[in-house]
Amino acid sequence: MWELYWGFLSIGARSFGGVLPWAHRVLVEERRWLAPGDFAEVLALCQFLPGPNIGNLSVLVGRRWFGLAGAITAFLGLMALPFFWVLGLAYLYADFSTVPAVRALVTGVGIAGAGLFIGTACKLGRPMATKPAGLAIIAGCFLAAGLARVSILIVLPAAIALAWFAARRRLV
Repeated sequence: MWELYWGFLSIGARSFGGVLPWAHRVLVEERRWLAPGDFAEVLALCQFLPGPNIGNLSVLVGRRWFGLAGAITAFLGLMALPFFWVLGLAYLYADFSTVPAVRALVTGVGIAGAGLFIGTACKLGRPMATKPAGLAIIAGCFLAAGLARVSILIVLPAAIALAWFAARRRLV
């Protein structure tokens, strides 16, 4: 249980700009608690659940090994440091938000977070992109939601239907 707590605490402690890249790095690459494909599947489920994706993921991973106590432990580990850091940074930002250097710093952090997110998206896509149908669904979602600005409420059900059809035909 302590290892679970410290693993998720390390994710929360390093997650400036977004939790997803660090969650993937710790859970898949460093600790090897999840396989890349398993991480992508669990994350996909967590994106449909209400609440923060990685918060949901911590609950599912913790529960997988230690039941309710593991779910609580993993979630508390994930949220412990960020909770206090956000309170402290909000207090500081309220006083210094008009300083141009602080605004530039916040913009730079946002850009770095976007880069981390794009890199993680590429890692998540690797297990699914090895099959032509998976690659077509990924590209279709990107084109529809990202470029054509089709509502995600339309894109997701369509992607689910296509993925289900492809899985039934053993194309994915």
